[in-house]
Amino acid sequence: MNASDQLKAQKAQSVERPLRFVVIGAGLSGIMSAIKLEAAGYTDITIFEKAQRPGGTWRDNTYPGVACDIPSHLYSYSFAPNSEWSHRYAPGSEIQTYIESVVKRYGVERRIRFNEEITRCEFEEGRWHIETMNGHRDVADVIIAATGVTHHPNKPAIPGLDTFGDHAFHSARWNHNVALDQRRIGVIGTGSSAVQIVSALVKRASKLVLFQRTAQWIMPLENLPYSAAEQAQFRAAPESMRSLRANLARRFTETFSNALIDLESPQLKLIEQQCVANLETQVTNLKLRERLRPNYRVACKRLVVSPDFYQAIQQPNAQLITDDIEAIEPLGVRTRDGRLHELDVLVLATGFKTDRFMRPIEVIGRNGVSLDSVWSPRPRAYQTVTVPGVPNFFMLNGPSSPVGNFPLIEVAEVQMSYILQLVELLRTQRCREITPLE
Repeated sequence: MNASDQLKAQKAQSVERPLRFVVIGAGLSGIMSAIKLEAAGYTDITIFEKAQRPGGTWRDNTYPGVACDIPSHLYSYSFAPNSEWSHRYAPGSEIQTYIESVVKRYGVERRIRFNEEITRCEFEEGRWHIETMNGHRDVADVIIAATGVTHHPNKPAIPGLDTFGDHAFHSARWNHNVALDQRRIGVIGTGSSAVQIVSALVKRASKLVLFQRTAQWIMPLENLPYSAAEQAQFRAAPESMRSLRANLARRFTETFSNALIDLESPQLKLIEQQCVANLETQVTNLKLRERLRPNYRVACKRLVVSPDFYQAIQQPNAQLITDDIEAIEPLGVRTRDGRLHELDVLVLATGFKTDRFMRPIEVIGRNGVSLDSVWSPRPRAYQTVTVPGVPNFFMLNGPSSPVGNFPLIEVAEVQMSYILQLVELLRTQRCREITPLE
């Protein structure tokens, strides 16, 4: 570097704005954002995490059978491949172990303030002023909200739910003190969690009752193990994992992007054929088959993936109930037809309030504009990451992110790359605030 270049570099460095970052959430996206920020040269980074350890979704969901329905090597960071995945689709405990190993490897834990739930963020005089439930205060130039969309369990407003006691719980708040073996277990819901729970517990329960409101299309993907030889190959040649991940990402993008935008695409037709064939070949009882058949096309909802749900629901001790639930009583669930289904355990696999995002945090932007008012009547964002009137506030997996059957980690990494481009404008003082126009 000659003298002129050195002078230019010194000048550029002298006008850089020091930025303090606060990341909300120490799940997969929040951890990734801190690592990416540090790689970009930022050092003043704090992650606020309301729980006592990292992990987000995979820390909270510990129900029997919990697993990822995205291929393991795609459901991992591009910069941190994992040679030790045991199966094509990793169990939840392995994903949690992977998250904790990445936190340790990249030294992220020193940046995390555990048991610190943010309650309020207000933008005043060009900076964010932050309050936590513990009464602590902080200040940041930039906030990255990585709260995810599965941290608010959706508990159904069914009359009498509280009368069943602590043996009724949401799938994301599993009560491991409740015995399951040879018990009468009820499951409300038919999404991914419910399907995994039914498949895992039908072998243990004396009776398993599944309460179905909406039937789901089931994609029959086998979860094959990785052999010791395959794992050794991944360790010896890490580039093979990166190549596998790239191929999986391409296939997912081509398959689901085309399926969602073209109703006549060969990809959608193939998915439909597989799901219909799975139902018709696996469910032998014609009446049960029709009760399990959705009344909408494949891909109208997120696909549920399972190699054995149909086998599970056909076991002698399994029962499918499609009548509406009238109420929950101390002894079980009463349906609209008047029947009482007596149960010992009731699992609410009823999903999440995915439109809550970072709520109940109160976010106040420029000139007292609240995020709730901007999001009335519905959440919206520019390029999924930033909101009008809320400067220097960025979201990962925010409104209109391409979720569904896409891998959220890959989506978050792409969004973070865009956020880093925007933040560079702040660092180099080409602007002081970034927010989209209405």
